[in-house]
Amino acid sequence: MKYKLITLFVSLGFVSGSLAQNENLSSKLSPDALNFIVLGDWGRYGDDHQLQVAQQLAKTSKEIHAQFFISVGDNFYPKGVASIHDAHWHYSFEDIYKDFAHQKEWYGILGNHDYMGNPDAQVEYTNISRRWVMPGRYYTKDFKLKGQDELLQITFIDTNPLIPEFYNNKEYGPNVMTQDTVAQIGWLKETISRDDKAWKLVVGHHPMFTGSEKRREGYDTRSIRSSLRGILESHKVDAYIAGHDHSLQHLLPEGGMHHFVSGSASEATEVGMLPFTKFAAQAFGFLVFSVTSQKIQVFAISHSGEVLYDTTIVR
Repeated sequence: MKYKLITLFVSLGFVSGSLAQNENLSSKLSPDALNFIVLGDWGRYGDDHQLQVAQQLAKTSKEIHAQFFISVGDNFYPKGVASIHDAHWHYSFEDIYKDFAHQKEWYGILGNHDYMGNPDAQVEYTNISRRWVMPGRYYTKDFKLKGQDELLQITFIDTNPLIPEFYNNKEYGPNVMTQDTVAQIGWLKETISRDDKAWKLVVGHHPMFTGSEKRREGYDTRSIRSSLRGILESHKVDAYIAGHDHSLQHLLPEGGMHHFVSGSASEATEVGMLPFTKFAAQAFGFLVFSVTSQKIQVFAISHSGEVLYDTTIVR
């Protein structure tokens, strides 16, 4: 595939650039960094480049010694899973991500396609899997940075109940109506209000900003932006990470919070630019995050192993 790639590099509290395809990614990372990989929108029985991305995922995981993976939702297409015994678990997850390098924790959240099935089955799968981690529809996890007493806080949220249009939707409605949005927002505010974290990241399925024509001002994008932007910025969250749009993106609107989209782990669709877009690519792949107490490095990796973009967030 010939990638549609748009990049813009500026210096505004971070530095960015690109690496040649044959450069060694691990040589760019700090030896004491916490490394993890973010992928989204992948569960298609191996089709639409899911298998090819999975193969590169294993190679990159081995190279950087990734400690875990984050799945940003739409884990199973087209309509989630029916139960913990659904064949989708085997054909779209266990049998696709089967390399030894895939056998790390997978911290997951729910996407809108997951809400078409049984969302609680993905929560329940945590109890029988040695790597699938989704203890609730929203949760938080602290990771100790290597050689430091400082913590990286990653907060995983459920964006589906934050979209009013979903409540009247025949497929989404039954599952969003059981959720207490006020409780989740109250929990989120309390969770990210702590000031003892070196970095704060929030992971949700739906982006607040995206460059695709289809979704840049879609009802779902506008709803998430309205619900979350003020909360996350006021609590000095460093980055919001999403999927849903089948592309790889980095955006930096006013407010200082970075936005990343990683939703092309099996399908890649056309994406354009917003005025504050730093990078956008219609490419199959995923994002690599490498975190120390001083910086966060982010790399966009294609299914062929090409480093399409890199940026560094600094204090």
